[in-house]
Amino acid sequence: MIKVAVAGGTGYTAGELLRILINHPEVEIVSVLSTSSTDTDISSVHRDLLGDTSLKFSGSEKFSALLPKMDVIFLCLGHGLSKKFLDDYKLSNECKIIDLGNDFRLENHYDNKNFVYGLSEIFKKEISSTSFIANPGCFATAILLGLSPLAFKGALKDEIHVHAITGSTGAGKSPSESTHFSYRSSNISVYKPFTHQHLGEIEKTLSNLLNVKAPSVNFVPMRGDFARGIFASIYTKCSDDTTLEEVREHYKRVYENSPFVFISDESISLKEVVNTNKALIHIEKHNGYWHITSVIDNLLKGASGQAVQNMNLMFGLDESCGLHLKGSAF
Repeated sequence: MIKVAVAGGTGYTAGELLRILINHPEVEIVSVLSTSSTDTDISSVHRDLLGDTSLKFSGSEKFSALLPKMDVIFLCLGHGLSKKFLDDYKLSNECKIIDLGNDFRLENHYDNKNFVYGLSEIFKKEISSTSFIANPGCFATAILLGLSPLAFKGALKDEIHVHAITGSTGAGKSPSESTHFSYRSSNISVYKPFTHQHLGEIEKTLSNLLNVKAPSVNFVPMRGDFARGIFASIYTKCSDDTTLEEVREHYKRVYENSPFVFISDESISLKEVVNTNKALIHIEKHNGYWHITSVIDNLLKGASGQAVQNMNLMFGLDESCGLHLKGSAF
């Protein structure tokens, strides 16, 4: 069994991660760090786990004592806190690290560690041979899965336009004015237009795939009046006379060995992926533009599900192990 530790156990991402790991056939969760909920039942914070686990949160001292025994640690800390954690806690040289924050997505070298960008379908070979993963951001996952096949084809030559809407869980568990029910209910709003923190990793990854500087990405994120999921609408000019049928077949070939990414010939909607690790992609061609829609669950394929998928690859397991999750159709 793979011995697992989780640092930062009380947020939405950690809750989803624990839900998956508790039911993973190859995993033993040994310790979950929470300095704010030390020695309390995990199910008292993540109420959906009541009856599924008797684990309690560990404080710093107990957590530190168990770290040398860990095979892998998931860092579910606030953005910017993972580096501090690695400075403060002693991991064994054999312990693998999967960081769900943003500390290593752009600057991937730290303390003699080289973090691989963990976009599972695109960098599977690199993920399988590393011990350190920078898990992608949720918006970045949806957008990059939608655009990567065009990058492989060398068909991204004009600026890219993205409108993407996310649920309230994308803002994290700490309440704020814009996550309050009375604000979100029956409401949609734009935030961080053209400046969102995931833009850097999107442009860096596309540039790596293209082997040249990527075209500018004009990204307008939006808040939706629902809890979970991301719906991304992407368009860019066609660079050649390739037909829609040829591009759809190209996308299907790129993702033919992926257990979670599917190309739909019909229009897609958000509910088709919520509570799953799936990504659905639909491509159209209109007036000289490619229009791509991409949908994921922000907490699963956009965070914890992809993190477990990366763990599976790192340990030589089937990448879908523990991730056959049932969606909600209604």
